[in-house]
Amino acid sequence: MRPAWLAPSLVGCGILGAWEAGARLLHVSTAILVPPSAIVASAGAHPVILLHHMAITAAETIEGFVLAAGLGVLLAAFDRVFGGAATDVDAVAADRADRAKDRAGAVVHRLAGDGTPCRMVFTVFLALFPVTVAGVAGLLSADRNVLLLYTALRASRLQQIVRVRLPYALPHLFVGLKVAATMVLLGVTIGEFVTAQGGLGYIILFASSIGETALMFAALVLLCLIGLALYAAVAVAEQVYARWFGVPSPDAAELAII
Repeated sequence: MRPAWLAPSLVGCGILGAWEAGARLLHVSTAILVPPSAIVASAGAHPVILLHHMAITAAETIEGFVLAAGLGVLLAAFDRVFGGAATDVDAVAADRADRAKDRAGAVVHRLAGDGTPCRMVFTVFLALFPVTVAGVAGLLSADRNVLLLYTALRASRLQQIVRVRLPYALPHLFVGLKVAATMVLLGVTIGEFVTAQGGLGYIILFASSIGETALMFAALVLLCLIGLALYAAVAVAEQVYARWFGVPSPDAAELAII
């Protein structure tokens, strides 16, 4: 039986080989597209700089993800404890997403010159809604009969959330966290484009301004590695949870935040 990683690896190697051959045989300008070998050479020529700025971006990404995840879970729990009015999650999500899109451009411009704290606010702003909406959807998915039993036993709303709703909500939350992992990296990169003097976003902008396309692609590759690592961490946590509790992520959870 072939391992699951074999086919994707072969496809990836094929794409890289075609990229390398096409860039060289077609004599594509290096200002437009550089072959993978040139990207590797550029990364090997500037390892200290790239790793330093990668560490900055990774730290901001993890910080933003933790803040967005924690705040999203708290907002979802707050809605259930004190609100309890979220009966149409899709409508709430669509309304908030539209508002976020309308205001995102204005928020980016306001970040200029305001430094790291405002970049972090913007990052959390982008990643917060998937976690909150997935959390609300998960809390609403609890078994009604179990909730009625806890109500009959005079359990408080907080006890119902911790002992009943939260186990049902966790599979949904993992879906929201996967989306947030992508959004938080997007927010960090945009913030570094606008205001930062460090990070891979800054390196990409600087390299493009001086025509160092290979260095720009090397920074992009490292940026992708950060995103993949964060997504993989969430996926591993999801698998551990599913193995311990035997509760796979439901397909309905994905629909709740799309």
